[in-house]
Amino acid sequence: MEGASVLWLALIYLTAGVIAVPWAQRLGLGSVLGYIAAGVIIGPFALHLVGDQTGIRHFSEFGVVIMLFLIGLEVRPSLLWSMRGAFFGLGTSQVVATGLALAGTAMLFGLPWRASLALGFILSLSSTAIVLQIFEEKGLQHTTAGRASFGILLFQDVSTIPMFAALPLLALNTATAPAAQQGQGSGLLESYPGWVHALAVLAAVAVVIGAGRYLARPAFRYIARTRSRDIFTAAALLLVIAVALLMETVGLSPALGAFLAGMVMADSEFRRELEGDIEPFRGLLLGLFFISIGASMNLGLIATRPLALAACVLALIVIKAAVAFCVARAFRMGGRAAGLTAVALAQGGEFAFVLLGIAAASNILTPDQVALATVTVAISMALTPLLLILYERRCAAGLSSAPEPENEAFDDTPDVIVAGFGRFGQIAARLLLVNGFKTSTLEASAEQVELVRRFGRRVYYGDATRLDLLEAAGAAQAKVLVVAIDDRDQAEKLVELARAHFPNLQILARAYDRRHAYRLLDKGAEVVERETFEAGLTLGAEALKALGFKSVQAARAARLFRRHDENMFRALAPLWRDEERFVVASRESSERMNDLLAADIQEMLQESSAKDAPPADSAAAV
Repeated sequence: MEGASVLWLALIYLTAGVIAVPWAQRLGLGSVLGYIAAGVIIGPFALHLVGDQTGIRHFSEFGVVIMLFLIGLEVRPSLLWSMRGAFFGLGTSQVVATGLALAGTAMLFGLPWRASLALGFILSLSSTAIVLQIFEEKGLQHTTAGRASFGILLFQDVSTIPMFAALPLLALNTATAPAAQQGQGSGLLESYPGWVHALAVLAAVAVVIGAGRYLARPAFRYIARTRSRDIFTAAALLLVIAVALLMETVGLSPALGAFLAGMVMADSEFRRELEGDIEPFRGLLLGLFFISIGASMNLGLIATRPLALAACVLALIVIKAAVAFCVARAFRMGGRAAGLTAVALAQGGEFAFVLLGIAAASNILTPDQVALATVTVAISMALTPLLLILYERRCAAGLSSAPEPENEAFDDTPDVIVAGFGRFGQIAARLLLVNGFKTSTLEASAEQVELVRRFGRRVYYGDATRLDLLEAAGAAQAKVLVVAIDDRDQAEKLVELARAHFPNLQILARAYDRRHAYRLLDKGAEVVERETFEAGLTLGAEALKALGFKSVQAARAARLFRRHDENMFRALAPLWRDEERFVVASRESSERMNDLLAADIQEMLQESSAKDAPPADSAAAV
């Protein structure tokens, strides 16, 4: 059905995914294997419902692009420092050791050293998309194996930069490669030699870093001031697509460019909002990517060269798993965690498809070698969910999804989420911070975020009434939500949303006035504080001191007023929806409160005077 319309293709892909994935999940196989199986069934080598997957693969790879952008958004300096062991230690060791081991194996089978070296390091990369998706479904992200795998995958993603730059240089030393094919790239760089391509790669990386820091952030600040969520989402996608096209121009993977763009924006105040806007596109496009992998598996090659292909797949999985296990054990990981890490990283990665294309165009590998390696990678990716299921069942006791306390997590788990960082929210957040509590802060005003960040305070731009942003901020793990939003309607919306989706949170809310406080309590807030009440009370106490009260008397008078007002506030709560009854009851309660308060204060003053009066025997002596 190569001439099928886009609508027919969309119908076929969505139908295959909707049918296959639920069945795969019911069988305990996970969504990734379901997508791949659906692709195999509808592919040109089975039912032939879809034809050549080249065009679809290019489109579906945008899911990988988005995923790498989201991963890049998480790569902050503090994160890299907290996971320095997994990133620099495990990551470097795994890539180097696996690359050399696979290269040596290829040389034993007669490949030239240049082809062996290129193939070894290309196959040393694992599938970030598959591993993270499976770990997320199984809740293993925060285990020792989950954190180690994430660190290694992160290093692999970064290491593709020098691989993209080195492959053309490796081809430059190959005498059999025609001059026109020495360079690798597309568009403007297609006819240039390899060293020009390598320089272009480095220049493109520098452009992404510089533009992200000095152009993208000011642009997002400007867009944020419009308060248009649609435009902000469009700008986020524009950033990802523009960087991807730049990288494609110089022959780099668009996904790698997106990863770099995400890293540049990781420390910006827009990180949480960008995550929330782009996340919905990731799942659907990643599913399409996995289907295209299944559909592109050459079953004809499997039929004609089954032994050679089986040997390649087995060698790849065994060598990668063995090296990863040894590296993990060398870094003192437990046996079960090291085993899980090894099985998770035993497949080829999505970047291999791009790098193999570069190696073929540069005449480092022959077309037959590339075809065999491509199918080997695809099959290893398809086998990964099955291997993880088998390992999980074999060692179920060691795969608890609960975080292990002795290992520091990649990212801080907040104790408190502060929504709104204006005059009110700043005071509450600072009090929490100086007492050692971790806070995650969201502010919907780009101007306020920019101003606060100039003073070195970490605040993220984003609308806290969005469920996805609350989840990203850590609402599922936090203990307290402080609602300090200026907008009364938005504050009520946030309290209602948080109460419905995060019952673990104790909600403390800022109220505009007494009626607003009642509405917030009705939505689910446990504690409300009228924004001007304490300030007015404090100023009133100062006025009492100016009028002759002693400090102790003024403070006690303020406490008495607060207690009576709080009692009246609670007593009137059942009546606030009935305007007429509420007004009458408020008037009566105010009069009664004034009488009681006056009597209490008079009693306090008499007690204070009695304490200050000299004893009777002292007066007589005088």
